[in-house]
Amino acid sequence: MTHAEFSALLILAAATSFTPGPNTTLSTALAANFGLKRAMRFVCAVPVGWGLLFTLCALGLGGLVVAVPALRWGILGGGVSYLLWLAWKLSGSRSLAQADTSRLNVSFAQGVMLQFLNIKAWMLALSVVAGWIAGHPDATERTLHVLPLMLAFGFFSNLTYAATGSLLREWLAHGQRLLMFNRGMAATLVGTALWMLGSAL
Repeated sequence: MTHAEFSALLILAAATSFTPGPNTTLSTALAANFGLKRAMRFVCAVPVGWGLLFTLCALGLGGLVVAVPALRWGILGGGVSYLLWLAWKLSGSRSLAQADTSRLNVSFAQGVMLQFLNIKAWMLALSVVAGWIAGHPDATERTLHVLPLMLAFGFFSNLTYAATGSLLREWLAHGQRLLMFNRGMAATLVGTALWMLGSAL
């Protein structure tokens, strides 16, 4: 891989990982409601799920998804539905005690599976495979270089957002702050779902 290719990959990884999306929004909300320790399972699930998705795309699944519109629409529909469900659950949490007993908490397995319903994750995986892996004689070597880098960006971007949410936790515990914060995060999830739909049309 040339220096120019690697630099372009770094720019893409930074831009896609650190901009708000379903993963970073959930990392922030989970840490704000449950604390950083509880949010870490989701933070760790994101790179694991995306790594599996990327590997499957590199092996050819991405081409199948692109070739069969029904699959793409199924992924999109599942992703939008799940984000809207999470937004609904999040918007009703008024206190940390209430949040601790709600079903908002996302398990590690759910975090991994969410990547397969996240059209942003699919588009990133397909873009990286198409731009840096597919058609190159050293595709396996490139994959072994690209995958750890992308996983690191996925982990540290979500950790950054989760740490921010955790730092806000004590401040949010007073009055209606948590409710307003959760509704803001829910609105972001709804906006992300609408963006996903709009980008597919």
